[in-house]
Amino acid sequence: MQAYFSMFYETLFGFFSLFILAKVLGKTQISQLTAFDFISALILGELVGNALFDDEAGVAEIAFVVALWGILLYITEIITQKFKRTRHLLEGNPEIVIYQGKLIRDTMKKNNLDINQLQNMLRSKDTFSIREVEYALLETDGTVSVLKKPAFQIPNKKDMNVSQPEVHLSITLINDGEIIYDNLKEHNLSVEWLLEEVKKQGYEKTEDIFYAEYMKGKDLLVLPFINREHIKFKE
Repeated sequence: MQAYFSMFYETLFGFFSLFILAKVLGKTQISQLTAFDFISALILGELVGNALFDDEAGVAEIAFVVALWGILLYITEIITQKFKRTRHLLEGNPEIVIYQGKLIRDTMKKNNLDINQLQNMLRSKDTFSIREVEYALLETDGTVSVLKKPAFQIPNKKDMNVSQPEVHLSITLINDGEIIYDNLKEHNLSVEWLLEEVKKQGYEKTEDIFYAEYMKGKDLLVLPFINREHIKFKE
């Protein structure tokens, strides 16, 4: 009987420890999975491993832990269905990472999401430039939902029989206040030119800029540091 109590406490400890770990890692670390899907996969994998390789773990012990784990998941699901207020804690909520075309830095930092990761996620949504995005939400499963600006929404130029200009990829020139010198050099752009373009938009130094994007034939896209409590975010 003592062994079962020991397994009971160890399972509870593992359940809550892995839940906290999943929250700390952030949504992007468990992309395509909810927090509890991620935890369940880890625990069930460990249980199968014990069943196969641990001589001391018999069928009865493994069955007990699996049943206990299943009950915990079932109770969690019932709680989220019965008490709506628990869904924020247990399942999380979507969070805005781009608001009216502006990057929300503290939301990205909270979820361990950097510019490169965000750009990769946007490209998976057929969005190759942040300048195309009006709103972007980081979903609870780690994916991004994108609402494009009206100019980039369908019907597109092809549908309207409008001439289509040459297509260019966007280039990151400033990331989190730091100049990306390799990108400048690769596209034959100078630091002096970048600083001049930044000043044209009312910024004295690059440290005030969260993100700057260059695209041939277009004005430099400059986004300052903006957090959720900033007055501009509330407008």
